[in-house]
Formats: sequence, C-alpha cells, structure tokens
Amino acid sequence: MMHEPELDVLIIGAGFGGIRMLHEARRRGLSARVLEAGNDVGGAWHWNRYPGARTDSESWVYCFGFDKDLQDDWDWPERYPSQPQVQAYLKHVVERFDMHREIELNTRVEAAVFDEDRDLWTVTTESGQRIVCRTVVSATGPLSAPQEPPYPGLADFQGEWYLTARWPHEPVDFAGKRVAVIGTGASGIQVAPLVATVAERLTIFQRTANYVLPARNYVLDDLQRQSIKSRYDEIWEQVSRQAMGMAMNPANRVIGDVTPEQRQRLLEAAWEEGGFRFFLETFDDVFVDPESNAAVSDFIRNKIRTIVKDPATAELLCPKSDHPFGAKRPPLGNFYYEIFNRDNVDLVDVSSNAIDDVTESGIRLADGTELEFDIIIFATGFDALTGALTRIDIRGRGGRSLAEKWQDGPRTHLAMAVDEFPNFFMIAGPQIPFANAPAMIEPAAETIGEAISQLRDKNQTRVEVASEAVEEYNNLLHAFYNATIFPAGAKLRAWWLGTNVEGKTLGVAMNFGGFPNWAASVKAEAAEGFKHYRYSATSHAQLTSAADVT
Repeated sequence: MMHEPELDVLIIGAGFGGIRMLHEARRRGLSARVLEAGNDVGGAWHWNRYPGARTDSESWVYCFGFDKDLQDDWDWPERYPSQPQVQAYLKHVVERFDMHREIELNTRVEAAVFDEDRDLWTVTTESGQRIVCRTVVSATGPLSAPQEPPYPGLADFQGEWYLTARWPHEPVDFAGKRVAVIGTGASGIQVAPLVATVAERLTIFQRTANYVLPARNYVLDDLQRQSIKSRYDEIWEQVSRQAMGMAMNPANRVIGDVTPEQRQRLLEAAWEEGGFRFFLETFDDVFVDPESNAAVSDFIRNKIRTIVKDPATAELLCPKSDHPFGAKRPPLGNFYYEIFNRDNVDLVDVSSNAIDDVTESGIRLADGTELEFDIIIFATGFDALTGALTRIDIRGRGGRSLAEKWQDGPRTHLAMAVDEFPNFFMIAGPQIPFANAPAMIEPAAETIGEAISQLRDKNQTRVEVASEAVEEYNNLLHAFYNATIFPAGAKLRAWWLGTNVEGKTLGVAMNFGGFPNWAASVKAEAAEGFKHYRYSATSHAQLTSAADVT
C-alpha cells in the first residue's frame, strides 16, 4: 500500500475555479493535478453549449485578475461574452500558462476517502484509477449537476430531446420544427429567442413566471477595449467594494430618499442601461426593504405589459405579488419578452395544469391535453451548489459521507472547508456569496493555497476547520438570509435554497451578506494565521511534500 502522497493537491474540475487553483498551487511549488469529467476545459462553460448561452456578468469582470499581462493580451468581443467566447478565454489561460500537462480530461471522480492513519486522501475515478494525495480541492462549481427530465415516458418519445446543461457539440436543426422549451430559468430564457427565429412553432412551458431584465448586450469596439484595459486597476477596486463583485458603484440611496417621479426616472434609466445595474445602481435596499422591492417589482411588471401585446399573455408572464423581485435569481434576457409577440410562439402555464408525462408524440398535461412536438428542450436547472459534491462519495473522518453531513442543508466555513473533512477544501462551494463567480474564486484560491502551504511549512499533515467556526458562519448566514426578501424563494423553488429539487431539504446555501464582507473574512483567515483551523501531524504520515519526492 502506498503511504506517501503522489500529489500535494488534487483538484476536481477544470473550470474557472480549478484553473485558478492549479495556478495557485504551481506558484507555491505544490505538486497538483486537475481531474475533469469533460473532454475539454471550461467547466459549466464546456457543458452549457446551448444556443444563446452567455454570462450575466460583464466580460471585463468575468475573468481572472491575478495577471496584468493576461488582461492585456485578451480581447473580449462583447459586453456579455457568449459560451464559445468564455470557453475560448479559459482555453487561452490554460495554453498561456502551459497547464495541459497537469489536466486530465474525460476523468470523472467517483469517490474520495480520507485515511485518518496517514492523513491522506484516496481519490477513485469511474475508470478505476486511484490517486493518493495530501489534499483535495473541489472546484466542481455551483451549477454543474443537472436535473434530469423526470418523465418516464421520455424513453418512448419519437422526436429529439436535449438538456441545456448537456448540449451536444453538433448543431441542432430547429428549422421548420415544432419545439417545446420546458423551464423559464436563465437557460430557457436564453435559448428561446434564438429557437423562435427558425422554428415552425415554439411552445414555452412556464411553471413560475420570472423577472427578466434586459441585458442590452453590444459588441465592444477597439477603443472601448482600450479604455477597459487602461482602467483595470480601477475596475478591480470597484469589484472589491461592490456587494455582488461587479464593477459598479453603490446607489448610496434608498427608496425613501426620492419622490415617486424621481424613482421612475432612475428605474427607467437603469432599465435602458441594462443588466444588473438595474437593481445594483438604483436603490441599495431592494433586497431588504419590502416597499423598495415592491416598487421595483411593479416597475418590471409594467414593462412586461408594455412589451407583450396580448394582455392575457402579459399577465401570465408577470410574477405574482407573492414573488418579490430577486427571490428567484433574476436572469438577463436578450429580447425574451418580445418573442411572445411572434405568431409562432405560445406560452403554456403549467402552474395549475402540470406536465403529466412525455408521450411518443409530445407532452401530456395533467388535464389530459396532449401537444405534439418534434423537439423538446429541457431547461430544468440544477441540483445547485451541493449536488456536484454529494454525487461524489466523499468520506471524511470516521467514514462519514459529505452527503450525510449535509442532509439537512450545507454547513461550511466561508464556503471553503467543512469540519470532519480534514485536508479538504472547496472553491465556489456551497454558501458562497450571491456574487460574480470569478471575483470570488481569486481570494478563495489564494487562502486555500496558503492553508495547504502551511502544512509543508509547519511540517504538519492535517488541517481541519473547527466546528465552532462552521457554527458561527452558519449563524451569520441565517441572520443575513432572514433580514432579506430571499426566504420568499423557498416556495418559488429557488435553486439557491435547494427547493427546486424534489425531496431536498431547504438550506441556506448562499451568503446574502455581500461579497466584500466575505472576501475580507477569507483574506483575514490567512493573514491571522488560520485561527479557525487546527494543524496536526500523525506519526505515521510522510512529512515531506509530494513535490519533493516526484
């Protein structure tokens, strides 16, 4: 039996988090390897290849900030980059830093078991490969475990069907076809407008109406890119201070500071500018004050009624009064509401007449109505935040599984570590802030890298977060959650609460206290010598770094 670690760090996932963690490990002289289930790097941006897939964060902050030369040599084509553009960027990063030799593609992790006698992890892949390592860093991402269509009759469907989260590499021909889209989260809202342009008929099945903000995407000119690159220091400073890790400024006002006329002008201007600026640069109390939220919600409903010509369809698209804006993640749309003015687009409300099953020829509703389709697109979302981890058999001290540990909801310390799971870390794991993902990855990778380096520098073999620190962080998250409008998302099946997954326990799986506070705590953990962690060494363990013996 091998007792010495083959690696200092084994990283699961080759998206933003895994690539950044690999760079951090190499920078610190730690031996590392990345295992990626896909046949290319990119993580969520490899799998979600459906037409219309693009970011909701502006391109100049949906990227890495650790290397100025990298920022200078990459040109973003658009305000909101598309899936091919994001994946091209990540492939460029891998090539620029010569990371291919440390990334194993087509390698899905099946299990990870901690050996308490040796303070080592044994990671097993689906092919049976076994890797012994000192530490494991999960970079599986918050949205990488898709929900499969829950319809037994799908096996008999005679047409084509696709899952947005596992889109094929080959183009799908929608021309002249009768197409159904099931789901009105971000994926469904992005794919529908493009399919509508070529399909003979597009039918969108909506269970819960969503608030869709206009993206106002545009192509970046060379002069605009030049301006962005010259201001990157200023941009990242904005990101560090902004509640969602965006290059935006706080509104510095609440709804009570303005008259109704002023409020209308501010919201109109922000709606025209597009994106998350609509709620981040208008009023700072949108998610904590019901009156402010109601005003913003009413504004969007009126916009829907203005855009959609048929009054009955417009009302179906308007979220109800018990659905505050933001209780479900508000996606950005590119002419989503406008497609309902097309003659070939239908909206089917399944809130009270649910989809019963898929049949040979299409979809059957609970009341017996059958609709025929050539293609069905399932935009049915994810087992978010925890799903990618609980689907792996991860076992810590005493053989306890992570799935068992989290059966009543995730419990972490700063979304980076879990008590009873030594030498195990997460990047963009459960209980991260509701914020721009790449911005959150940077401080997490640096602090995790320092925690692992301390094992070598202290001649120790084990590091584990204290259970008291996990308890304290979770109490803080519950306080943030209960001070906001987000609890309303539970009955709306919000993915960040887990209630979109049948049988999954409601859990506070995100930090609603803002990116700056969280990032400061993450950085302080390293600066203050990891006071919430316990370092130790076993007499049986190999004390040298794997980098020293390979």
